[in-house]
Amino acid sequence: MEIRRSEERDATAILTIINDAAVAYCGVIPAGRWHEPYMSADELQRKITAGIAFWAAASWAIDFYRRMATLRSLVGIAILVPSLALAQASRTQIVMLGTGTPIPDPDRTGPAVAIVVDTVAYLFDAGTGVVRRASAAGRNGIKAFAPRAPSLQSQYSPRFDRVFLTHLHSDHTLGLADVIFTPWIQGRRVPLDIYGPPGTNRLVTGILDGNAEDIAERTVASGGPSPEGWKSVVHEISEGPVFQDSRVTVTAFAVPHAGWKYAFGYRVQTPDRLIVISGDERANPSIAAQCRGCDVLIHEVYSAAGFATLPALRQVYHAQAHTSATQLGDIATQAKPKLLILYHQLFFGSTDDVLLGEVRSRFSGRVVSAKDLDVY
Repeated sequence: MEIRRSEERDATAILTIINDAAVAYCGVIPAGRWHEPYMSADELQRKITAGIAFWAAASWAIDFYRRMATLRSLVGIAILVPSLALAQASRTQIVMLGTGTPIPDPDRTGPAVAIVVDTVAYLFDAGTGVVRRASAAGRNGIKAFAPRAPSLQSQYSPRFDRVFLTHLHSDHTLGLADVIFTPWIQGRRVPLDIYGPPGTNRLVTGILDGNAEDIAERTVASGGPSPEGWKSVVHEISEGPVFQDSRVTVTAFAVPHAGWKYAFGYRVQTPDRLIVISGDERANPSIAAQCRGCDVLIHEVYSAAGFATLPALRQVYHAQAHTSATQLGDIATQAKPKLLILYHQLFFGSTDDVLLGEVRSRFSGRVVSAKDLDVY
């Protein structure tokens, strides 16, 4: 090994220095010149004794150096291995397409998270503005949403082949028609797979029925879109595994959210990351059970300070529907994610700094408050 050869070269250099020092400081006779009358017998005996002591110390120094060099090599390798692993580009990206709520914040579109593995995007919830946010992500370099052909470099064509809905609150589904139709018009040729709670089929049927004339006109137009790409295949789900391919395994778990009978979070295993998405939920033990040291926990939240300013009746509702920042801090302490991402932030007049401070008062791990188009 190069490390071993380097040690030998260094040891040889030290040996040469010691030999020269022995001659200079101890008066030891160099090999081949022992017969020359350098000194008296008594002086020679004294010098030889000093030389033996010097060489003993030198031998110990050389052995110590070699041991330390080996230790440095092992420590270096131990540090290098995880560093190399971190340096390798992850196959998985989390793209926060929308971090908003029903409040029409112009800087935050409706809740939508894309988990991109290689160049394939898996969409979780479809809030308002989702497709245009995906186009912006494509412009920012996310390959899953980049132009599909070199001749169309300025025409972004976000493609989703499947979407997973956490529940059917309108702020999580208002962009579903956009996900169905816009990528189809821009070239999707296969039906969209939609996974969601019971009631999803009725929602999708209503969207398609309401756009029947649009579908009919576009499919017969000269050079129009695929006659299949507008269609949707609905999978109404329950708890447990709901989807698997060569890149991801998606598992749904039930969460409590206000008066909804069916609301889910998702656990997503990719080749190199375990990601848990809360959806909308009030504080409960299921997140910690699903995460258990996961790589990323994406969780909704509201500011405890902002909550205190709400009318009493709205406090009752939000306490049953959502999770406060301090409650989330406790949950994260139990769940132990490597990264906690806040989204669907209900500030109620508070700020990011206050929100993060509330979480950090209970959780010592890494936490960020996401904004639209953040990538993790």
